[in-house]
Amino acid sequence: MEKSSYECVKKAYKDVSLQELRDRLAEFAEVRGWKQYHSPRNLLLALVGEVGELSEIFQWRGEVARGLPNWSSDDKEHLEEELSDVLLYLIQLADVCGLDLGQAALAKIVKNARKYPVINQKSS
Repeated sequence: MEKSSYECVKKAYKDVSLQELRDRLAEFAEVRGWKQYHSPRNLLLALVGEVGELSEIFQWRGEVARGLPNWSSDDKEHLEEELSDVLLYLIQLADVCGLDLGQAALAKIVKNARKYPVINQKSS
């Protein structure tokens, strides 16, 4: 049985940083001459298209259980690919806008913790 590209890459890399993904995406675009097309607007539109493709996977499935226990390996691989497309365009968009997405995400978690504090509930 042939391994998926995801399984092969998974063995090679355990933890991947946003920085590494950003650098690899920049190199990928540079060597192909695509950098000129990667304006914030174009990347945003590409991201929206990929979110549409991601939503199509769930469109007619109804509620889906955590861990996707009833999904085939092909369905899970398709989902991984579409999620990856969304992530990669998001990282590129942040990069061309000069933003540190990792730091922004951490700051947002802190902001949300202040906005939505934990409320201790009395036991019944």
